[in-house]
Amino acid sequence: MKAIIASALLIFIIGNIEAADIESYQFIDYLRSISTPVRPEIYEGGVVFTAPSTYNRVGISFAHEGYARVHWFRLLMIPRDPADLIVNGKIDKNMDHNMDSGVMFHYEMIPENLNNMDYRMIFDGLWTTDPLNPVSITGPSGIAESRVSIPRRPQTFQNEAAPGTYIFRYQGPPGETVTVGGSFNNWDPFLYELRETSPGFYTLTLQLPPGSFQYVFYHRGEPIPDPANPRTRFSREGMMVSEAVMP
Repeated sequence: MKAIIASALLIFIIGNIEAADIESYQFIDYLRSISTPVRPEIYEGGVVFTAPSTYNRVGISFAHEGYARVHWFRLLMIPRDPADLIVNGKIDKNMDHNMDSGVMFHYEMIPENLNNMDYRMIFDGLWTTDPLNPVSITGPSGIAESRVSIPRRPQTFQNEAAPGTYIFRYQGPPGETVTVGGSFNNWDPFLYELRETSPGFYTLTLQLPPGSFQYVFYHRGEPIPDPANPRTRFSREGMMVSEAVMP
């Protein structure tokens, strides 16, 4: 039931997001805490940009992508107060259980070794700097750009596995069944089971090809991003997943 409720929350609060991480419940709570558009905020491994939902369409483009792509903002929907759904003593099933929060947002993962995230925004077809961000610079082309300074990361996640292999590690209650699925096995939740090497500690070593891949652990039927890996994303299906790279 908890997994079903979490999935429903993901759908009506954030819609289909292509990138983000963190435990899903934590990110949902963070989004729901945004009551009004604010200046960009760094959250975990990415930056949250917001704008008023009074605009028909809001987009953002980044210097680190060469301004070659526009990322369109999503409308942040929040659940109505249950009391508002009661009409004449009964729940009105025809009433929309969700409502516009007044906020549109975009979550952008921070690329490795990026010191400043420079960008421009588009509001209903008009390109401009971010009106909520007081920090701006003049870009190489002479156009004003907004900037978010990225603090230095304290450490990088290390896998410490033999060449050509990746070690998956999970810590939880002892005597449980823990599996892992990802882009390397078409997200099959049953194919690879971790072995409990000591009470509550589970590991699995797999041979994987070079390149980046995404994955989650499956514990008690629930997909869980790797708590030890700070690099996370939202999959195209709206599920929060971990991301790692095989050299």
